[in-house]
Amino acid sequence: MSSGPARKRTAILISGRGSNMVSLVEAAKPADFPAEITLVLSNAPEAGGLARAAEAGIATAAVDHRPFRGDREAFERAMDEVLRINQIELVVLAGFMRVLTPWFVTRWQGRLINIHPSLLPLFRGTHTHRQALEAGVAEHGCSVHFVVPELDAGPVIAQAKVPVLPGDDEDKLAARVLEQEHKLYPLALAEVASGRAVLAGDSVIRR
Repeated sequence: MSSGPARKRTAILISGRGSNMVSLVEAAKPADFPAEITLVLSNAPEAGGLARAAEAGIATAAVDHRPFRGDREAFERAMDEVLRINQIELVVLAGFMRVLTPWFVTRWQGRLINIHPSLLPLFRGTHTHRQALEAGVAEHGCSVHFVVPELDAGPVIAQAKVPVLPGDDEDKLAARVLEQEHKLYPLALAEVASGRAVLAGDSVIRR
């Protein structure tokens, strides 16, 4: 009897409490989810998300970026070694607060995804909710995209929209977007892990 296709061994990279990590871990619990979260890795040994992952029975690791100050690629090579030892096939960035070098991005091309709190290509970088409010847009949201060397410029896999309401401040808007992030990211991960969404050059191909 066939046990079905093998689930993709997936690592989540975090820097903090890991709220998106928790939603991904929950979504991946059923045996028919195409990704299996087998590692949570952080650049901050004190990150709260590591304890939450350990409580869920997931292997954790930390590669502190601070001793590598001034040599980002050496830091990433140390991370890459941990990923290799754990036989990771997909890498998911969930509040990972380090800008990755072209070396790492190229190494994981097509197997590295990120969630960004805006409707890309709008509002790249940080403070996206402030940017949206200052721009006076009627809609805001979040995007899951393949990571490319240029920051927040990778092809979009999926997006979710929220209205910008009268009286919104950054916190209110951020909370509304985060609720959608927790729904969107597992769906996008499933698309990539199952091979239904594939990076091809500058675009995403649907199979």
